[in-house]
This record gives sequence, C-alpha cells and structure tokens, in this order.
Amino acid sequence: MPEKTLILGQTLAFDGAPDSARHDSHGGVLIHGGMIAATGGGPELRAAHPDATVVDCGDALLSAGFVDAHAHYPQTAMIASWGKRLIDWLNTYTFPEEMRFADPAYAAEIAARYLDLTADHGTTTICSFATIHPASVEALMAQAQARGQRICTGKTCMDRNAPEGLRDTARSAYDDSRALLERWHGVDRLSYVITPRFSPTSTPEQLEAMGALWSEYPDCLMQTHLSEQTDEIAWVTSLYPQARDYLDTYEAHGLLGARGLYGHAIHLEPRERDRLREVGAAVVHCPTSNTFIGSGLFDMAGLRAAGQRVGLATDTGGGSSFSMLRTMAAAYEIGQLRGTPLHASELWWLATQGSAEALHLGDRIGTLAPGMEADIVAVDLASTPAIAQRAARAEDLWEALFPTIMMGDDRAIRAVWIGGRQVKGDA
Repeated sequence: MPEKTLILGQTLAFDGAPDSARHDSHGGVLIHGGMIAATGGGPELRAAHPDATVVDCGDALLSAGFVDAHAHYPQTAMIASWGKRLIDWLNTYTFPEEMRFADPAYAAEIAARYLDLTADHGTTTICSFATIHPASVEALMAQAQARGQRICTGKTCMDRNAPEGLRDTARSAYDDSRALLERWHGVDRLSYVITPRFSPTSTPEQLEAMGALWSEYPDCLMQTHLSEQTDEIAWVTSLYPQARDYLDTYEAHGLLGARGLYGHAIHLEPRERDRLREVGAAVVHCPTSNTFIGSGLFDMAGLRAAGQRVGLATDTGGGSSFSMLRTMAAAYEIGQLRGTPLHASELWWLATQGSAEALHLGDRIGTLAPGMEADIVAVDLASTPAIAQRAARAEDLWEALFPTIMMGDDRAIRAVWIGGRQVKGDA
C-alpha cells in the first residue's frame, strides 16, 4: 500500500461557487494513492492517522492547484514579444516559432520546460493548444504522463492563412486528430481536445471535418478562439459572409456545444452570448493576453451574472506570464476598468474550481475534498517583505490573500503536489 501523507496548514476549499469557501486556519489534507483521502482539522487528522508522514507547512495556505484553461505551450520560448496586434503578432512571432515543432526533439524540450515553469508557479492542470504537428501533441502528452499530471491538449488544425509548413488539410486534420485522440484520450490523466485554431485559419471544409470528429467523440473537449479583437472579427466576416456572427462560423459546422471552450470572447454580440449560455459552453478569460495584445476588456461580471460558464487562463505566450497569480491580478484590474472589481474569493475560485468546471473536470480537480485528485499548492502569504507588511494588517483571510494575488509570483508558491507527488518544496 502507498504511504499516507498528511499536509498541515491553513486550508481553503470551495463547494461549488465563490461564496461557498471553507477556510480552516489549522487544517490538513490527507493524501493516499494520489488522491485526497480526507480533509479537516489538522490536529484531528493527525490523531486519526498516526501512520501518515506529516508535512507541516505552518501558516501557508493549502489550496487546490491552479487550473489554466487556455494556453499555447509551443509559445513558451517567445513569450513577451514586443508590440504587435493579434494578426501581425501571429505572423511575426507565433507562426515562425510553431514551425520549429516539426522537430520532435524541440517539441519535447519545450514541453518539459513549459511544465517545469508552470508547476513552479503552482499550476497543476492545463488545457493547451499544440501545433499542427502530431509530434507536438505526443511531446506534451508524454511529458505529462511521466509526471502523473492532468493535461488536456490537441493538434492545432489550420489549412489556410498560415505559412507553408503550418498548414494541413481538412482530411489530414481529421485523420491526425483522430489517431492522436485514440492513442491518448483517457489514458492516465490525459485528455485529447479537438482543436481548430480559429475560423480565419480553417476553411469551412476543415471546420466541418472537426465538427464531424467531435460528433463521433462527444466526450472530448473542443477548444478554439472567439471574438478576441475587432479587426479579427472583421476578417471573419469577410471570410464567412453568410455567417450571422463569429460564433455562427463554428455553430454552422457542428462546433458549438457544452464541452466547447471559446478563448477570449471579448466582443460578443447578444446572440452569441445567448447561444453560448444556452448550450452550456465555456468562455475563457485571458486577461494578461487581452491587455498585452490590446484586445479589449472582458465582461466577467455581465457574463457571470447571466449564468455563463467562465474559466481563467494565462494564454501563454500572448499572455505575458506563466503565473495564475498574475492572471488573477490582471482579471481584477480589468474588472476595475469595467467598474466591476472581482473579490479575492471569486478570483481564487476562477483559478481553481471555476476553471476545473469549465474543463468539465470539477468532479476530479479544483478543490480540496475527499475523492479528488491530490493536486495541491501551499501558498506563502508573506513571501516578500512588501506582501508580508500588508498581510500583517489583514483582518480576515481575503484581506490576507489579496496582496499575494496582486503582488505574488513563484516565490509565493512554497510547495506543489501533482497527483500526490511533491514536485516543489523542501518538505
């Protein structure tokens, strides 16, 4: 039998909504066999499980690991590239870098680097685009499998408006995606995601092929981009003149559904908002990317109030950070600009349980509860002098946590467990 590990510290968990938070200032989490076996008061768990190896994190905050609902791991090496709007940014930086992933060795190198960087920032589950190359999917899946990590990814499909060497066809996109799906989907903690990049880089025939594949494997997620920038929307209108709106380019080809993930979704028309909500699809807020590339201000408050499923994401490398703490801070700042700042509880919920639910993984990850997979972070709420002096004045958990959200980085992540195995920290 695998040994039990009891992690002690403050604990923070959610029971389904941001206002359902449970905080225990002297809590504990018992891990056994890669799963959370029990949660509760630290002294009580210690007495009940004297055979457990104890990891005492002091006053660090124990939480579910962060869940990044939209990223591009192949853009790791060109993150923070200067000064372009979306379409020029893709052509200048992204596409040349993605062409390098035809080399399996390079794909493996970047996949390992990416998972190292994100784990160091406390991210334990990621939904990432790959490139058009099957090797790019193989690399990330293999790295995640070796680490026991939960990963969702898929081959990016593009058959037009991309350089030679980054285009497939409707037929090859279907065939490659299906072969990768059948090889990886549901293996260990791995999930395949059907991945048309976005309507401008797919012909109607390719979107139709992806829609057909999704109908054959409806338990898979499907990820793409939607209404990120106004000039992108104008481009879509010119390419799909018969479409009612941007979302209709997906809907008309079988690519709108409850397990759909639509990145950005900033400039939505009323019909698009209604249809996304009606089908139960998720939109994914990528705040550092939206400001870095100048896309606009996501309507978090309006969409959430209407009942829209929403995830939170770094969008590496259009997003300018690997950190979900920085991502939460940017989401707060965008909320302020819209006159609707997010409370610390909603920010933390979005980065954990909210994003897990967007990925239809809320029954496995995203909170601390018995039966959940043991993806856990220990967060130091006084990781720098600036944060410590502000947190010292806090009168409740949220006031103590908010300085770390706004000013924290990888130094705030004291320890990380993925699938019950500690991957960061000395304990």
